Amino acid sequence: MTAPYQPAAPQQPAPSQPRNGLGTAGFVTGLIGLVFSPIPIVGMIAWPLVIVGLVLSALGVSRAVKGEATNKGLSIAGLVVSVVGLVICILWVVAFGKAADDLNKAANSEATVVYEVTGDAKDASITYSSFDNGAASTNQEQAATLPWKKELKTKGILKGGSVTALAGPDGGTVSCKVTIDGVEKKTATATGPAAMASCTGF
Repeated sequence: MTAPYQPAAPQQPAPSQPRNGLGTAGFVTGLIGLVFSPIPIVGMIAWPLVIVGLVLSALGVSRAVKGEATNKGLSIAGLVVSVVGLVICILWVVAFGKAADDLNKAANSEATVVYEVTGDAKDASITYSSFDNGAASTNQEQAATLPWKKELKTKGILKGGSVTALAGPDGGTVSCKVTIDGVEKKTATATGPAAMASCTGF
């Protein structure tokens, strides 16, 4: 006896594979950007990395919410590391901008430099720096008696400034002092024949 015909059961569609690529790529890219972001100069390459990581991670989260991906946690972690890296990059830009602004202000600022040499030495030889847009040039004067004073106006960052007082052959005491805009920067004193007091590096 022939068995009754049984219709074939409908085939179930194969379950679709989770699309985790974007979320994973976003996490990896954002993490690399975060690692590079605190490093001066090298951190410039972090900008595109953290931005790409942010976009890919956001797409990965979107896929996970729609049920197309299973790595929602990794995608969210990618968002976090990308945002942190982006914040660090922004802070670097702000810091560099402030440094450049401060340097520009210093380069255009004006200052009053006052050299003073005192003591009881006779025929002191005095060598001092004058400034042209911050660059120093050397000048020399002979002071038969002390005190001696020189006031200079300068613009820009001071480089290589100094004043040196050399006592004459009869010896004695010489002292030098440097003030910039009324603030004392350097002092030195020496005693004896050919004694030298030097105020440098201010």
